[in-house]
Amino acid sequence: MSSKHQPYYVPAQSSWPIIGAVALFLVAVGAGLTVQGTQTGGAASGFGTVILILGFVVLLYMLAGWFTNVVTESMSGLYSNQIARSFRQGMSWFIFSEVMFFGAFFGALFYARMFSVPWLGGADNNVMTHEVLWPTFEAMWPLTTTPSGETTQAMPWQGIPLTNTIILLLSSITLHMAHVSLEKNKRMALIVWLEITIVLAGFFLYYQFVEYAHAYQDMGLTLQSGIYGNTFFMLTGFHGLHVCLGTIFLSVLLFRVAKDHFTPKDHFAFQAGSWYWHFVDVVWLGLFVFVYVL
Repeated sequence: MSSKHQPYYVPAQSSWPIIGAVALFLVAVGAGLTVQGTQTGGAASGFGTVILILGFVVLLYMLAGWFTNVVTESMSGLYSNQIARSFRQGMSWFIFSEVMFFGAFFGALFYARMFSVPWLGGADNNVMTHEVLWPTFEAMWPLTTTPSGETTQAMPWQGIPLTNTIILLLSSITLHMAHVSLEKNKRMALIVWLEITIVLAGFFLYYQFVEYAHAYQDMGLTLQSGIYGNTFFMLTGFHGLHVCLGTIFLSVLLFRVAKDHFTPKDHFAFQAGSWYWHFVDVVWLGLFVFVYVL
């Protein structure tokens, strides 16, 4: 008994993975040197910033080249249904890896709040530890006093954080409307809703920059502000990076929509962008509750 199989397209060897690895290495090294230089006040900060910017430039170059290759292959009719299933599985596993990524950060926040802070405060009969390590320590969260005795302020959930929450929730709605418009073959509505989504993403990034400037200049809340400052900037900063990448993703989709690359029945790239953006929005809701409110 014979069965028919669709041919599986095997792309030619590509240099994009190694270029992407180099870009991520430069970003990691540059970020580390920048943070270290900020803490010590040395020349490493300026050198690290140069490496960090170079890493992002190489990363954008890699994304542009790799996206171009994939789009060209897709529009050339080289992909089959089996390839489409592979893309779906790959995007699903990618988002799952991102869930684990943020899960680790939320786990660090949970451990600090629920275990480390009470332990330093003398909970569970750790009075001796409290007296030896930090006699003046008060077990509370947000922890606004550092071991050196400096104090900072906690970022309130009102104002910019609440505004950004509303912005991201609205962006999920507008992106869903764009998706519905695509499925109904309403091209003009699709473009308008997608453009609104990208504008909202830009507003989110702008307000986050304003929030960081306010934290550093007016509140004394920095990366050196103990565990509270560390977890605050780690979680919100990495989320902001994901919003930035998602905005690039949506911009590429807008360009492809303008080129008529999608049809109501064949538009997985748009679906993948929607999955990623909705995931980023859900993560922000968790951040808003556990970082800002509680």
